[in-house]
Amino acid sequence: MKYCAFLRGVNVKGTNMKMAEVCQVFKDAGMMEVSSILASGNIVFSSDKNAEELKILLEKAMSEHFSYEAFLFIRSQEETELFWNSIPFEKNEGFHIYGFVGMPGVEKVLMEEFQKATQAENEKAEIVNDLFYWQVPKGNTLDSTFGKVLGKKSLKDQMTSRNINTFEKVLNKMG
Repeated sequence: MKYCAFLRGVNVKGTNMKMAEVCQVFKDAGMMEVSSILASGNIVFSSDKNAEELKILLEKAMSEHFSYEAFLFIRSQEETELFWNSIPFEKNEGFHIYGFVGMPGVEKVLMEEFQKATQAENEKAEIVNDLFYWQVPKGNTLDSTFGKVLGKKSLKDQMTSRNINTFEKVLNKMG
């Protein structure tokens, strides 16, 4: 089965990794057809194992190899397609749209945080098929109240986010 591993915290705050080296860790852990998309930690691969087994195996391999506490979220090609097909916002040059991949239930936590946050004009969030999506005006992502919430230590092992353009690139790589 084809999967994508979405790694959290890659190439930010001093955790620097070359994607070729990350791919080698995946290959050494028994993954097949391994390739990376962008430098933000998106690894497409094939395996006969299920997502739960893969998460444990690959987090351990990454943690040991790179000497850091690895968090990654495994999604099948079908799940990634659902993510892409469920985007509730229209693409617009003035906005970034992010999708969040994470633990079951994290979408509700994110929506609670979003609703408490001060929002910029036309900043929006929606949950579709248990997936959280966020639209934010370009230039406001890191400065927005909700953007600051995303860096909370309590959420670090719960989710990661990607611009929707990344999901499109992942799906193209999956074929």
